Amino acid sequence: MKIQNQTQTGATPRKKSLAHEIKECWELYVLLIIPVALVVIFKFLPMLGLSIAFMDYKPFLGFSGSTFTGFDTFKQVFSSMQFWQALKNTMLLNILDLLFGFPAPVILAIFINEIECKWYKKVTQTVLYLPHFLSWVIIGGIAAQILGTNPGYINVIIKALGGKEIPFLTDPTHWIFSYVFIGVWQSMGWGTIIYLAAITGIDAELYEAATVDGAGRWRKIWSITLPSLKSTIIVMLIMALGRIMGSSFDRPYTLDNTMVHDDVANVISMYVYNQGLTNFHFNLATAVGLFQSVVGVILVLLADKIAKLMGESGIV
Repeated sequence: MKIQNQTQTGATPRKKSLAHEIKECWELYVLLIIPVALVVIFKFLPMLGLSIAFMDYKPFLGFSGSTFTGFDTFKQVFSSMQFWQALKNTMLLNILDLLFGFPAPVILAIFINEIECKWYKKVTQTVLYLPHFLSWVIIGGIAAQILGTNPGYINVIIKALGGKEIPFLTDPTHWIFSYVFIGVWQSMGWGTIIYLAAITGIDAELYEAATVDGAGRWRKIWSITLPSLKSTIIVMLIMALGRIMGSSFDRPYTLDNTMVHDDVANVISMYVYNQGLTNFHFNLATAVGLFQSVVGVILVLLADKIAKLMGESGIV
């Protein structure tokens, strides 16, 4: 009766306290303990290691025994030509990945959605997902067998037809396009999952109304599917921009060789690996990693701000 009177008079119900919420749903809070602990242990505690970037870190001396050097490590990094070459290679490859790799899952998801035969649609999706589950070591071996100059199946066919072999993996220019193409092939099938999920959420009555109005398949895609995917595309684009300064280690490492290493293949992740694990310059590797992360966060926030100015919700 009291609740009914409050509702009738327009009074705002009292907000439950946190203790009361925990008491009512304690089982859910208990289940949260493990994932929260994992995040704290593996995500937040390792951030203490960022202090290495401001030290002349010696593993045997530890944090307390190492000398604090301030920003000297960053000065050393930014004065290194090898770092700037790695940064240029990283930006070049990631921008090309963004230009060619980002639209691929969107286009592929739309095409898969247009397939009417259900069994053929499922088989197509399964085949396109498979490259995502292959290790980059395996993909690198496949690339060497197919695109290599000796033997290289494609070059064998080209030479058999009277042509000249193409150095897909040994010439810097050809290597860049091979790198981007292999990356798109490996990731585009898996990337369609989010977009296909977004497409299934589109109201079917919109397509039915468009059919009644005489719209063809391409008009439906342009006027219904793509506008409905706009928010999802923008969120994924913001996340992709945040990764433009970073790069995976396994992909360039497996496709790397001495012919292209210095010119295009030596990206920041490989620079960090060489400095940290090969040369034992832990402070340099940590400083570069911190620089990467800070720039990535700035790019995400900037892209999110632009998205909000365009009327989208963004991610922050």
